[in-house]
Amino acid sequence: MAEEITIQLNDESLKVPSGITVKKALQLSGYKVTKFPEKEALFVPCEVGGCWSCAVLIDGESKPACKTPVREGLLINTSLPEKHQPKRIIHGFTGHSVGGVGTPWRLKHVHTYIEVACFASGCNFRCPQCQNWDITYNGESSPMTPSEAAQRMTAARKKFGVDRMAISGGESTLNRAWLIEYVRALKSLNPNADARIHIDTNGSILTKDYIDELFDAGMTDIGIDLKGCTTETFMRITAVKERRLSELYLSTAWSAVRYLAERYENIIFTGVGIPYNVKLISLDEIGLIGKKLYEIDPKIQVCALDYRPEFKRLDLQKPSYDDMVEVHNVLKAAGLKTVICQTEHGHIGP
Repeated sequence: MAEEITIQLNDESLKVPSGITVKKALQLSGYKVTKFPEKEALFVPCEVGGCWSCAVLIDGESKPACKTPVREGLLINTSLPEKHQPKRIIHGFTGHSVGGVGTPWRLKHVHTYIEVACFASGCNFRCPQCQNWDITYNGESSPMTPSEAAQRMTAARKKFGVDRMAISGGESTLNRAWLIEYVRALKSLNPNADARIHIDTNGSILTKDYIDELFDAGMTDIGIDLKGCTTETFMRITAVKERRLSELYLSTAWSAVRYLAERYENIIFTGVGIPYNVKLISLDEIGLIGKKLYEIDPKIQVCALDYRPEFKRLDLQKPSYDDMVEVHNVLKAAGLKTVICQTEHGHIGP
């Protein structure tokens, strides 16, 4: 049995096993810990220390509860100061010549930089074929405030001479307070009408009020990756093991696409990404996704992504050019107007 130590939680003494994290100590004290944001609960989505959504005061400093170990006499306060500056780990700030799911097709064939991008650490998914795993599951770098990240992004915009500024991940939306402040800071630093603030996301926690808040802060473009339209496919692609949570994540992402189409048509540019690899999703389900998106908005930009062998799924075989042509044909047959497909030879256009 582990040795017990005494910590201070909100000015009360609490005995806990040594060697556990602050998150586990909070759970033992009766704190509710969630993977989907809830009021009066500690939101712990990434559990690698990347997103800092679970930050609490530890010995007077903001630190992520998911990774910080307890020790004898540790002081924990779950109430952050009123003017607390959220933080999270961010990488990148470099030029991109292709863009992401939320980048309009008309720009993708321009053979130069079209935007600058940064990448947020931490994700609530555990996709075994993750193509950005070295950043996604890295919780070791120094975190940034929204202001610090916005200043670096603005400097990168000037360096590369572009108008588009994108954030991806990992999962960019996990730390809501951070992202809202970051977008607001970017808008303040880039007030000209040509500046575009682009967010790429898996959409799993992107509720209607969250979208509204991002728009009010200054978001102009968004790309949402839909990991299927059935729970089974979603769980296979994301490795999220809890079925109810998977259903919630998937329905939230689809609802976000519908809300953007209905509420923000011609206001926020919206793109949708869908995965393809025969070991992960069938062509029949690709067709179902196409029909469902057609019912939402036939004009929505849809980008099919050719999932390659990566990370823990080196057994996968990258879809061939002909495979992606078939995906393109299936989506076009659903009635969608703008279908883009990644291939080993570049993009197939609409």
